[in-house]
Amino acid sequence: MQRFALLVGWVAVLVGVAAYAAHALKLSTDLRSFMPPAQTADQKLLMEQIGEGPGSRLLLLAIHGEADERLAELSRALSVALRGDAHFSQVVNGEFDAGMLDETLLPYRYLLTSSFDDEPLNEALLADELGQRVEDLGSPAATLLKPLLPRDPTLEIMKLAERWSPPKQPLVREGVWFSPANEALLLVQTHAAGFDPAAQGEAVAAIQSSFESINGVGGKAELVISGPGYFTVLVNASTRGESEWLGRISTVGFILLLLLAYRSIAVLGLAALPIASGALAGVAAVAVVFTEMHGITLAFGFTLLGVAQEYPIRLLSHRRAGETALESVRGLWPLLLTAIASACIAYLAFFASGVTGLMQLAVFTISGLLVAGFSTRYLLPRVLPLKFRDAADTPGLGTVWNWLEALPRPRWLPPVLLLFAALMLWSASTPFWQNDLAALTPVPQDLMQREGRLRAALGAPDVRYLLIVEAADAEGVLELSEKIAPRIDALTGQGAVAAAELPSRYLPSIATQRLRQARLPDRSALAAMLGAAETDLPFRAGLFEPFLDDVEKARTLEPLTPAVFASSPIGARIDAMLVKREGHWLGLGTIIGMQDPAAFDALSHETGGAVRLLDLKGASESLVAAYRERILRAFGIAIVLLVATVFVAFRDLRRAWHVLAPMTLATILVLAVLRFGGTSLSLFHLVALTLAAGLGLHYALFFERPTPDAAEARRTLHATLVCVISALLVFALLAASSLPVLRAIGLTVSLGVGFHFCLSILMARKGRTRDAR
Repeated sequence: MQRFALLVGWVAVLVGVAAYAAHALKLSTDLRSFMPPAQTADQKLLMEQIGEGPGSRLLLLAIHGEADERLAELSRALSVALRGDAHFSQVVNGEFDAGMLDETLLPYRYLLTSSFDDEPLNEALLADELGQRVEDLGSPAATLLKPLLPRDPTLEIMKLAERWSPPKQPLVREGVWFSPANEALLLVQTHAAGFDPAAQGEAVAAIQSSFESINGVGGKAELVISGPGYFTVLVNASTRGESEWLGRISTVGFILLLLLAYRSIAVLGLAALPIASGALAGVAAVAVVFTEMHGITLAFGFTLLGVAQEYPIRLLSHRRAGETALESVRGLWPLLLTAIASACIAYLAFFASGVTGLMQLAVFTISGLLVAGFSTRYLLPRVLPLKFRDAADTPGLGTVWNWLEALPRPRWLPPVLLLFAALMLWSASTPFWQNDLAALTPVPQDLMQREGRLRAALGAPDVRYLLIVEAADAEGVLELSEKIAPRIDALTGQGAVAAAELPSRYLPSIATQRLRQARLPDRSALAAMLGAAETDLPFRAGLFEPFLDDVEKARTLEPLTPAVFASSPIGARIDAMLVKREGHWLGLGTIIGMQDPAAFDALSHETGGAVRLLDLKGASESLVAAYRERILRAFGIAIVLLVATVFVAFRDLRRAWHVLAPMTLATILVLAVLRFGGTSLSLFHLVALTLAAGLGLHYALFFERPTPDAAEARRTLHATLVCVISALLVFALLAASSLPVLRAIGLTVSLGVGFHFCLSILMARKGRTRDAR
């Protein structure tokens, strides 16, 4: 009865903790939580631009599978639908958009346009423009021009629309953009950050839903979506889907293994309680400390918590006939406590990283290991059934033990293996560390190539380079942007870059706007010019009164500022290109088709660094390298503490050596095999090496444990074999994954488990009890 009451109480506490965690914890999807903390101004800018920069928010759309006329029709319909969707800040397809400026901002076009910078608005210019309008009205464009003509006879709205289109225009057919491969193209900018899978997923779903509605049932046209945000959605879905699929298979395998090992469904269910306790405790601890948890932290946390599955396995396998489970666990506890403490020390390195995602991972794993270990010690023995099957009686186990004990253990084996590992490390041809984050993406190569093709066809900005324009305020950024525009045009003409887009392309400085205001004629002068210009032209009297009103109003307007401009549909673009930073402002110019980055060095030198080219790839690699050094220092401290823990636990130098030496050599061998196979190491390999070392420490600890009789030796072997097979069930499956991150973890841990197990046996002390059975 007491046993049942404890079991019910234990389960009730778990339900309560689960309810609290579900209520208090928020799941995050921003992948920047796993990026290193930025130290320099450029690194901070990098972190922002990775998720929120203009290039990262772009989605590239292509419609194909129909005739050009039908594709153009679909492009226009989709553009209209998406412009009315709150997920998107800008949608362009090459078609003129009269709504690029709000109605209230239309008079500002005379402050924004550069049409009258070289030649003022005079009678000759008006006569030429009106003559062209007469010709236009006899063309297919008449339907588009007639609504604009009374208010804008010089078509400044259309000129601004052309200026605000991408600097490198795609092909235009049927009035919209097309690719050389006969695809109708659209360029869409989302409000959501590029590294927000949930929000980007909503945006992608909105695009697909709108297209399906427009295309209709039985429509032959197909929509292709590409771009950083789409890849974020793809990676998130594929990672989650494959993780769940592999998780289900490994869970079924683990259950079958425990049923085979212990032949009891009740024992299987009870053995799961410490692991469940650890997992829920980890989630609750993160909820208390951070209030938010990244989805990757949750997935990795459960993976790292796999170490805890060994705790109940050790108890179940080491139970001896004639004593209770509580008595059995007391004999195991010193070694289990050493293993728990060592694993927690290793995971402290993640907390010292300063990276939010890894700090969450450390809190989750350490809390989980402690709770799983202590619940195995104090709760599980009290709820296990009294009747059990002694693992020592497993058929064939004694033969396996004797065979393992008979294996030669030459003293020259460790040095030879170390030399062999050194040769493999020396012969590796690839870089030791993987600094390129893009290399870890699971996006298929064909999709990456398609993205490059669409980006080139659309003239979309590069995601690698930014042209930084720095000044004390936003006005200073716009002025400097205007000043360097001729130099950028010259670099474009020299072929250093295909095109560049500066903030002043969208919004001139206040000084330029005031200069343009001053050059506008007053109403009476403009009316006289207009009257003379339209002589003998077929326009009715008074048709251009709205034009006179707008020019007169433009003469008295306060110059347009970024804050006011942001209210227009195109304003989101300038809002993304002007960023305030710690007392100064940055203008973020986008680059298209960079060919010669070094050509911008002179411009940077001339402006004293106020204008500079930022290589986001180079900045990310330097950030990753600096972060890795920090992690390695933390691991170095953790290793020292781990060694000290083992020495304190054994108080015997020789026994401690037999535990630490196989773990150290196995880790070196894993590194050597990975490097020899052409693998450059990433953060995920460090995580996996830590996990493998934690598992290997268990094997060495228990193989080094004195066994008073042959039966206890068989129990030790039984527990270790179950632990090894269960670990391989999980991580060998991950090693077969198509996702680079999962594959890196799975392969590293699988190799580690194999090397640790073999070396723990071969480097253990010889001469222990042999089995006479």
